Amino acid sequence: MKHFLKALFYIIAAVYPALVFILLVVLRVDTKILSLCIIALAAAFFLSATGDTKTGKDEKAVLNWKPLLSSMLFLLAGLFCFITGKEFFIRLYSVVINASLLIIFGSTLFFGPNIVFRFATLADKTIQGSSFEENVKKYCRKVTIVWCVFFILNGTAAACTTFADVLFGVSPERARELWAFYNGGISYILMGTLFAAEFAVRKIVDKKMIKAFPITKFTADSRKDKSIVCYEEKWSKKSYKTWKDFLTETAKMRAFIQKSQADEFILHCEDYWYFLCTFIALLQCKKAVYLTQNISESFMREIIHDKMYFLTDQTLEAVHYNSIQEIFITTPAPSEEEIRTTPKIDGEETRIFLFTSGSTGKPKAVPQRMKEFEEDNAFIISKWGKEFTKRKLITTVSQHHIYGFLFGISLPFTLGTPFRRKRIEFPEEFESLNDESYILIATPAFLKRTVESEEKLKMKKIWIFTSGGAVSPELAVQTEKVFGFCPLEVYGSTETSGIAYRQQKKDKLVWTPFDNAKIWLGDDGCLRIISPYIKNPEGFATADLAEIYEDGHFILKGRSDSIVKIEEKRISMTEVENRLLESGLVKEVKVVALSNEIRQYLAAAVVLNEKGQEQFKGLEKFKINSWFHDFLMKYFENVVIPKKWRFIEKLPVDVQGKTHKLEIIQLFEETK
Repeated sequence: MKHFLKALFYIIAAVYPALVFILLVVLRVDTKILSLCIIALAAAFFLSATGDTKTGKDEKAVLNWKPLLSSMLFLLAGLFCFITGKEFFIRLYSVVINASLLIIFGSTLFFGPNIVFRFATLADKTIQGSSFEENVKKYCRKVTIVWCVFFILNGTAAACTTFADVLFGVSPERARELWAFYNGGISYILMGTLFAAEFAVRKIVDKKMIKAFPITKFTADSRKDKSIVCYEEKWSKKSYKTWKDFLTETAKMRAFIQKSQADEFILHCEDYWYFLCTFIALLQCKKAVYLTQNISESFMREIIHDKMYFLTDQTLEAVHYNSIQEIFITTPAPSEEEIRTTPKIDGEETRIFLFTSGSTGKPKAVPQRMKEFEEDNAFIISKWGKEFTKRKLITTVSQHHIYGFLFGISLPFTLGTPFRRKRIEFPEEFESLNDESYILIATPAFLKRTVESEEKLKMKKIWIFTSGGAVSPELAVQTEKVFGFCPLEVYGSTETSGIAYRQQKKDKLVWTPFDNAKIWLGDDGCLRIISPYIKNPEGFATADLAEIYEDGHFILKGRSDSIVKIEEKRISMTEVENRLLESGLVKEVKVVALSNEIRQYLAAAVVLNEKGQEQFKGLEKFKINSWFHDFLMKYFENVVIPKKWRFIEKLPVDVQGKTHKLEIIQLFEETK
């Protein structure tokens, strides 16, 4: 009965002006009888409201003041009209309601969050804590202001109709009709029109607003179950993986990880879909994740230990591993509750390691966190987010390196941009990708291969990001000619992530720092950086020589250390030297970077020890070259293995016993 009385009261309150019009004007009910009806309704509602008071052994009585206030207003209006016989106070109710709503809505503009935003977060739980929360809040504030203006205008109109007989000199009967006509009809029409207009505008704004759900913030409800996360080969093939598939696969992988009881996992996965599901499941289980592109037997023996698990989608012989495909096939289907469970990922507590060339010449596991990754993503989204959301993603880059991970995994997942399941390996694959607008994540080396083999690709509104090396002016021109877009270059490294960007069509060779990056030159002329991504408050010292202009832009002038990029693959010459020494056949070695009109490459000047001299005695030089080439293939990719070799009695040194790079380079120039 209490619920019925409440419902009846709120319905009558909503149609109050129309009801008063019908009773007073149409049915001509006496004012005192109407007053008694209002008093009775208010009293019944008052009793039902006070009946909600809860008491218990340790509880104090709790009263809900809002329905009590409403019932008191009706009660006072009824009593006033019954005593005076005038209907004035009954009509004043509309003015009071508009004034009350104005106070409620207006106060939240000064004591946030605004009321429309509160309604929005109640309707959509994904707003709070999301990357688009501030944008929603700004929009809702504007809507709140619009409603405040409406209440002012509507309340003014209601007051004018309430006092129409005094203000406009009309008869009481005519004033009553005017009041009822506006407050019982026009006011509702205007309110409905405003609701409809705001709804239409909201849909437009919502469509334009970027809905970003980072890896550390997503929930099961962040996307619709049928939202497409991943596709195979090309978009028009319609072979998709959905959000529901993602939730299911991660639940399966979590079940396997939790049974393993290991804390550290090495992850290598060529399939982007398997990589995404496995990587996120590992973070949800709070595991340490080591990402590596190199899975050669020698390298794996160096980085793996007994308590580590190695997860991969590749078939290997000499290394123990767990097959990701088999895990997904053999793990029982999770329950709906398990699928909808998304364990929280704390970005500051994540343990992610990416391998890079260290100054010691050994591969170094660089610790990373999702906190910095997502701060890096936030800038990219603020600058080019719409370019991602308007397209489907394709990539030529490995997701085991920072560039490939940020742009090929983290960004598309965050923005809901469908990505291709396998990366592009051959330029010819672009020829079939003319069915949809794509955003391409590439390296300069792959762009160079493509423009050398393709003339003009018929791709729709493509957008190209490139990193991992500098794009030459000639390559920038050729890329635009072949693809129809001048690539946007991102400058950075594993240690620093993104630092700056340029698009040579507009910027030539000048770099623009990211808004969140502070740069300056060190005493050695190399670039120094402070950014949210870099955890050291003193910043990071690069080995890149640079010149900074007065406006903050800069140009690069080469590297100052022994780490070079060959075909966009970062390699430490010290590491190559150390590997050659490990062969047991080399006494001394110096590796330098050379270049010709076509490419940059490594060259090695080698002094053999006695064992090496004995082993290679009488052999032709090309066979000795081949032996060292095959030896280094156990540790490196072919493109970074020295292409020129000089076997000499001793390395050239100065009076202080130091070997200089220029003198080594001359050894190779003298034999041209």
